[in-house]
Amino acid sequence: MWWRPTRPRRTCRHAKRQRTERRHRRKAMGDQAVNLHVADARSPLAKVFAVTSGKGGVGKTNIAANLAICLAALNKRVLLLDADFSLANLDVVMDIRHKYDISHVISGHKRMEEVIQPGPKGVQVICGASGLDKLADLSEGEQRHLLHHLSKLQQETDMIVVDTAAGISRSVVNFCLAADHVLVVTTPEATALTDAYGMIKVLARKRYQGPISIVVNMARDMAEGKRTYQRIADVARKFLERDLYFAAVLPKDERLCTAVRSRKPVVLAYPNAQISSSLAKLAERLSDVRRDVEVSGGFFRKVVKWLN
Repeated sequence: MWWRPTRPRRTCRHAKRQRTERRHRRKAMGDQAVNLHVADARSPLAKVFAVTSGKGGVGKTNIAANLAICLAALNKRVLLLDADFSLANLDVVMDIRHKYDISHVISGHKRMEEVIQPGPKGVQVICGASGLDKLADLSEGEQRHLLHHLSKLQQETDMIVVDTAAGISRSVVNFCLAADHVLVVTTPEATALTDAYGMIKVLARKRYQGPISIVVNMARDMAEGKRTYQRIADVARKFLERDLYFAAVLPKDERLCTAVRSRKPVVLAYPNAQISSSLAKLAERLSDVRRDVEVSGGFFRKVVKWLN
């Protein structure tokens, strides 16, 4: 005889209670997400400066590291992010020995606090951002988990300096597009100028809304540096209808090479050198810069959006 057991009433009540609890949990999670979004919108977010270049060998990483230190010396809370996935060497410039990067946070093996390294003048440094280039491969839950931690960083700092890779790869362009302000580093050499213009052209075609400023490095003197800036600015205005801002001229100085060999930032090794003075003045100007466009979603959220 076929027999089907009947469910006891308490099981039905139990199932109903479970459904009610799940409904409450979903509502709580939704409220939490809304509250987090509101908090993101109300909390002042750090200004993000992407330091980039069309080609390698122009001193981009040294400028990013020393600029971050100069900003911190102005009593700013500064985060320095190494966003070069292939040739990351910010740890060498800052003399930091690290074992972990963002990929360890993604995997759940380390907390964000364990990845951040203390640098000179209180600069917080993330030496390896190798996990960020794989964000598109993460599940939605993993992305939310990482974004929660990264967004907190932008709320808890005043300035974020991003040292991108050289060139115009997709990841480099995405980091620049997500930044509030892009600093393009070049030298007076024709090849460096050509590649710097290539980066500017890509940003213009992508309709980047923030300011683009030019840092002329390794100049023989101020006059050569300003001529170099004027050349690239004139071309951008004529062919791209885009204004470029003058950021700084940094002189060619052997003391920078000496500082690199000793694994010490030049602004600390030789604070009275002309290059150190120029970087300090640049930091002062950048610390007073206001956003030209309204921030929407924060830097890290925009990076993830464009990677997907």
